[in-house]
Amino acid sequence: MQDYITNGVTLKDIEQSLFRHMQKEYGQLLQQLLEDIDHTLAEKRDKKRFALKDKRVIRMQTMFGELEVKRNYYFDREKQRYVCLLDAFLQFEGAHGVSPLLEETAIHLAVTGSSYRQAAQSLEKLVGYACMSHETIRQLIVEAEVVGHRKMEKKGRVFFIEADGLYVKRQRSRMKGKEEKIVTIHQGWERNGKRVSLVNRRYYVHQTNEPIWEAVESFLVKEYGYDPLEDWVVINGDGAPWITACRDYFGKRGYFQLDRFHVARDIRQWLRDHPRYRAIRKALASQDEERVLRELTSAVGTLGDEEKERQLQALVRRIEELPGCLSDYRIWLREKGIDTTNMRAMGSAEGTMHVFAKRSKNGRSWRDVGIDAMLRAMIAIKDTLPIRTHRGVMCHVEEREETKREAIVKKSMKRVSSRMKEVIRDNIPYFRQSSGTPIYEALQALKGF
Repeated sequence: MQDYITNGVTLKDIEQSLFRHMQKEYGQLLQQLLEDIDHTLAEKRDKKRFALKDKRVIRMQTMFGELEVKRNYYFDREKQRYVCLLDAFLQFEGAHGVSPLLEETAIHLAVTGSSYRQAAQSLEKLVGYACMSHETIRQLIVEAEVVGHRKMEKKGRVFFIEADGLYVKRQRSRMKGKEEKIVTIHQGWERNGKRVSLVNRRYYVHQTNEPIWEAVESFLVKEYGYDPLEDWVVINGDGAPWITACRDYFGKRGYFQLDRFHVARDIRQWLRDHPRYRAIRKALASQDEERVLRELTSAVGTLGDEEKERQLQALVRRIEELPGCLSDYRIWLREKGIDTTNMRAMGSAEGTMHVFAKRSKNGRSWRDVGIDAMLRAMIAIKDTLPIRTHRGVMCHVEEREETKREAIVKKSMKRVSSRMKEVIRDNIPYFRQSSGTPIYEALQALKGF
């Protein structure tokens, strides 16, 4: 009995073997399904327009392994070009040799993981074979098209904006690095159990030549239906000139707050051992701007460090130049007749930057095209926006008859489903034993659970 326990097949071995077997079988089902759809399209095509030339074999990398699919090749007399109706019908590019699902999985692993190389290794471990190199995955992200427009349902008249910059090193450039301007937009907070989430959250990364706040306002109008004459904007950020420029752009319709994370961090670095440190922290926590300014002013000249003195004086000047930047924005909104019952203190900009920095920094350097593509892909995944990779041209399917498209696929699925019994039959040796064995009785007793 000890030999059976120590030297027997493990659960991992069984699970891995069964998974690979199912991969192979379902790959064959996918191949049959694609060829069946291609056959149906050949019968239903406009024969006066599409002339059948020959059949071509493509090798395609999929989640089930590499497949060989025979598909019809036509000449489109109307547009004077060669096409594969199967590619156009299912919206993929067969000649590219990679299934759309595999592409999406690779992009997701590259964006959420630590590097392109790590994404390639994770993908290989997932599907069981080396289907993509890290360079191929990088090219996928560079060439991917993000559909940036997704209409949001406007909720209320107040928009909250968290703005911050992300400094990213550059390679093969005269500049050592460049700041990427990233903005988080939402319309308030809602509680989900013990967690609090942002309402109507979207991200915006500035990648055009137009002024940043003009671009942000255009984004608000397009995505949220923002009305510059009726709606209010609350902006939170550090004291960078491009962020504080929002005060002039939005005017009386906007309210700027200096991000308390940065202020608290600076005060801790300069005044940690100062006698007035606790009093300053309490004033900052209560959003008493006058008291914070008074306490900081009184600390000037008492630090005994020339560099800290210079930085503290710069902070005092910044607060004086931005009146109201440390006060509670809710007081301002209540004066405008806005209900602030569920509104909270702002300050998620640094957390947002941490998420983007984790993938784009840590010693990495980028070319402009690479970091732009990566940021677009990251925002697409966070905002659940469609990402288009290689796809065919819709040249023969009328979109007004979407039900016909579904009917063709369902009909082919029904035909291949007859093979399902063959896929699972005789895969588990125990099922082939006689009905009198103990294992048979045990499995029979588990029926229905």
